[in-house]
Amino acid sequence: MADQTHVLFVEDDDVIREATQLALERDGFAVTAMPDGLSGLEAFRADRPDIALLDVMVPGLDGVSLCRRIRDESTVPVIMLSARADSIDVVLGLEAGADDYVTKPFDGAVLVARIRAVLRRFGHAGGGDRGEPAAAATGGVLTFGELEIDTEGMEVRRAGQPVALTPTEMRLLLEFSSAPGTVLSRDKLLERVWDYGWGGDTRVVDVHVQRLRTKIGQDRIETVRGFGYKLKA
Repeated sequence: MADQTHVLFVEDDDVIREATQLALERDGFAVTAMPDGLSGLEAFRADRPDIALLDVMVPGLDGVSLCRRIRDESTVPVIMLSARADSIDVVLGLEAGADDYVTKPFDGAVLVARIRAVLRRFGHAGGGDRGEPAAAATGGVLTFGELEIDTEGMEVRRAGQPVALTPTEMRLLLEFSSAPGTVLSRDKLLERVWDYGWGGDTRVVDVHVQRLRTKIGQDRIETVRGFGYKLKA
């Protein structure tokens, strides 16, 4: 149906692919399931899904490479699926532009909850009502040195040049800009940006902060060891 959320699911294990597809469809999602990265890329380009679930280890075009290809063309949310929680694959997936990851084997209810959390974030890119940021602001534009954040148009410029951010990166930046100079812990950022009402892997925060730094300036977000991060006012 037209109002269903469309999920692209790329997984090479037939049993996992079919079982997960059925579970998602029971929860009201429309699912396109593909067994390899190349067919997954074709399906993405043909159907333009609302969210992509990509297993890291798929043939043809691995999940990390597929994520990079998708991110080159779209800001659609991406969740990586990895069989090893401590694997470098998790970090590689996040560095490729994924918004979150889920470790296999996963419970169907947990996967659905994570999908819905990501979709809620993308449905409203703002960081919520955190009070007025203590920065120079004109017409919804916050200024931090050469960095300008248009909180109404959801645009960022650095030294006058536009900066392309994913919705998750934008939410993270808005969270920092709502309280410049204030240290935000990784757990607080997981709660506010990733909408986690439960504990999550702080590597998600660390990788996204590093990605954000490369785009807005390495020295703009400061690490406060043992506590978290803060935006330099």
